[in-house]
Amino acid sequence: MIQTKRLTIKSFSEEDAEEIFRIMTNETVKQTYLVPDFSPKEQGLKTANHIIALSHDSKHCVLGVYLGEDLIGFLNDVEMENDAIEMGYVIAPAYQNQGYATEAFGAVIEHLFSRGFREVIAGAFAENLSSIRVMEKCGMQRIAKRADIEYRGKLHRCVYYAVKAD
Repeated sequence: MIQTKRLTIKSFSEEDAEEIFRIMTNETVKQTYLVPDFSPKEQGLKTANHIIALSHDSKHCVLGVYLGEDLIGFLNDVEMENDAIEMGYVIAPAYQNQGYATEAFGAVIEHLFSRGFREVIAGAFAENLSSIRVMEKCGMQRIAKRADIEYRGKLHRCVYYAVKAD
């Protein structure tokens, strides 16, 4: 568990499945956080329960972001290679633009360094300026890696940022 000034960042509980599903199926979230459409709902709840299980697996870094008792977002590993880890993150729209993503991601970066990772990488669609600002506020700098990703019928340029342990 990671405690910041305003947030608790920890493994999910079984009761979080519905809220994870709600965040993943939010139309605003689906614009920038790569998530499939779930039909029927049971498919989405099965994915949410899988995310909960991964949050309790020491081989992964999957954590819920809580404001008091409310789940407001999560962070998850995308890829791990040697001592580098790529992370993704999402904050529910009602809690965006309040510094929660920066606070949570910054704390998790420090946590990952304490776990032995030497580099943390994250990516965002080039048009997702809010996410880019989060990465920059967390001390990350743009790197040469980039990708073109087709998502929801549109081609997006994905840019990547990284920060290395001291």
